[in-house]
Amino acid sequence: MKLKKTLFVALGLAFAAGAAHAQLKVGITVSATGPAASLGIPERNTVELMPKEIGGQKVTYIVLDDASDTTSAVKNIRKLVSEDKVDVVLGSTTSPNSLGMIDVAAESQTPMIAWAASSRIVEPVDEKRRWVFKTPQNDSHMSTAIVSHMTSNNVKNVAFIGFADAYGEGWYEQFKSVAEARGIKIVANERFTRTDTSVTGQVLKMMAAKPDAMFIAGSGTPAALPQKTLKERGWSGKVYQTHGVANNDFLRVCGADCEGTLLPAGPVLVADQLPDDNPVKASAMTYIKAYEAAHGKGSVSTFGAHAWDSGVMLQAAVPEALKKAQPGTAEFRAALRDALEGMKEVAGAHGVFTMGPNDHLGLDQRARVMVQIQKGAWKLVQ
Repeated sequence: MKLKKTLFVALGLAFAAGAAHAQLKVGITVSATGPAASLGIPERNTVELMPKEIGGQKVTYIVLDDASDTTSAVKNIRKLVSEDKVDVVLGSTTSPNSLGMIDVAAESQTPMIAWAASSRIVEPVDEKRRWVFKTPQNDSHMSTAIVSHMTSNNVKNVAFIGFADAYGEGWYEQFKSVAEARGIKIVANERFTRTDTSVTGQVLKMMAAKPDAMFIAGSGTPAALPQKTLKERGWSGKVYQTHGVANNDFLRVCGADCEGTLLPAGPVLVADQLPDDNPVKASAMTYIKAYEAAHGKGSVSTFGAHAWDSGVMLQAAVPEALKKAQPGTAEFRAALRDALEGMKEVAGAHGVFTMGPNDHLGLDQRARVMVQIQKGAWKLVQ
């Protein structure tokens, strides 16, 4: 009888342990405060719209704020993988934060889907980055769109100003490579920080170079500072920004100073202006309707859509991983990594994802459009 009781207790403990893992645990670190908050807040809001069940598994989201700070982002991912035992990590919002998180994802062999743009987050796909994926379009992808527009509009030389961090440096490297190949000369190369309150010195140097156009490589509301300064100093020529400013907070802060600004963006920004046969329109509109139902008309930003697309990825990959293992195990994390890498033609709000062993972004030309700011709104450039 004692043996039977012992056996039943052991079985009960085994069942309880299995039940404890009968859910998918998703860890998230997001820049909901700090300089990148205008990007991180819609991402955090989007988490609330993500599926509560995938493949018959309950999904638990553990959300931490890294305050736009790289050190905090690294601490967050360490906590998520070591204490919370998550199956996958999403985030962070900015490139410096996401780059800082890669080592922890690799050490713990936990799949990570970044919401930041730098191509260095996923390139090259080495032993560390084999665990890392991302949803935003690469800088190189968007640089090509900008340069194509410049060459079509007789822009021969450009003055550049970007963040003094991984975002700005990554953009300069990618833009310089594409621009020079197309015969466009960079006549000024300046930097500023996300927390600067003045860039007058940099802007005066840029204007002294007499470029055909200005290119600002920043993200969120801090990217408005160079543009407002350019207008104050009398610049009336073309201004290009990156897809890092594609949110309504940027429009609000920059105001009339950003009229006419050109930038590449994910199709979600102008989804309602896309033709009905565009392969991204239906999936983009699904996100827009869900977000606006929760936060009001016109509240959508492309950054929230990056978070949404990580949820779309999980809906495609988790059922495949469940065929091999259960959440809460190293085997499941490895299977989820493999399933993410094997995704084919998965339509999100920003594009259609097809991953591979050497491509952990998986987006093609369907993931970008050129837009212009007209009368405080985003307009598709035909």
